[in-house]
This record gives sequence, structure tokens and C-alpha cells, in this order.
Amino acid sequence: AAQSDHTVSVNNKNTWQTAMSEAAFMTGLERNADVVSMASYAPLFAHADGWQWTPDLIWVDNLRSYGTADYQVQKLFSLNKGTQEIPILMDEKAVSGKDGFYACAALDKATNELILKVVNTSAKAQMADFMIDGAKIKSKANVSTLASDNLEQVNSFDNPSAVSPKTQEVSLQNKKLQLQLKPYSFSVIRIKKA
Repeated sequence: AAQSDHTVSVNNKNTWQTAMSEAAFMTGLERNADVVSMASYAPLFAHADGWQWTPDLIWVDNLRSYGTADYQVQKLFSLNKGTQEIPILMDEKAVSGKDGFYACAALDKATNELILKVVNTSAKAQMADFMIDGAKIKSKANVSTLASDNLEQVNSFDNPSAVSPKTQEVSLQNKKLQLQLKPYSFSVIRIKKA
């Protein structure tokens, strides 16, 4: 079983580019959950006036704190765990980089929901068609998306929500979900089973 800690760093900063890259990496962790037993972001906390290394997940000063864009990715993964991994395929292969897409899927038996996690690393918006096979599903889905057109975008003490999730409800027709994925985005899609 594989165990690791991880972080991605571009110029030693927690940018949207690092967070999106981690989201793509984490879809691979989930797709390979049969061999990856644990993974953790490291390091976690830093004080603005005294830190040992960067980047860090959460920054504090004497009065404030904020979660980085990387924190927002970790939070979405944490809040959208499944209990059983299920295949998500593109041209009959795992979704792991073709056309800039990375994805994983799971069933959450506790909530009776299908959870899809999709990263679009492309600089352009892309239409994605999801065909749901082997399950009866409701006609609505909830989508939470992290995105920024600026790969250098960072959260900060003055702008702690620069990169934060936006949610929307979307409709499915005949077990098909058509979704316009924003450029440089990470989306979590939750679909209730019927």
C-alpha cells in the first residue's frame, strides 16, 4: 500500500495553478484507492511572521486566518468522499490527462449519491457529457466548482475567498449530464440515486 504526503509549489506560493494540479493528482489517488491507503497535504499551518517553509495550507497572523486555494481543494475532496470507487471512463480509459481532463467517481452509500470529481486543466471551457450507466438516478445534480482564469490567483488575508467554491444545480436528461466545465477548474458533481 502506498502512503505519501504531497504539495505542489510554483515559485513557493499557493496559487490556483498549484491547487488545480493537486486536484488532478488527487483524482489519481482516489482512482487507485485500492493501493493508496493514505495521503496528506504537507505542511499544514504557517504564521505570517514566522514560518519554516512554504507553501502551507492555512495561514494565520495574530488576528486572522485563511485557507489557501489548495485548502479549498482539500476541503472539497474531504467533504465529498465516497464509500465505493466506481469507474469513470473516457474512450474506455481512465480519465487521466486526455484533453486536459482528470476525473474520479465514487458512490456514497450513506447519502445514496454518485460523486464525480472532474478537473479541467485546459485554458478553454470544455463541454463534458457524462452518461450514467448501471444506476437509477434523479434528474438534478449539485455542482461545486473552484475556478480562476488567473493561474497565479491566491487567497490572502485581505481576500480570503478569491478562490472559493461556487455551487449550482443542474439538470440531467435520460441519465445524461451535459456540463460546461470552466477553464482551469475543479468541479464536484453530486447526483442522487433514485
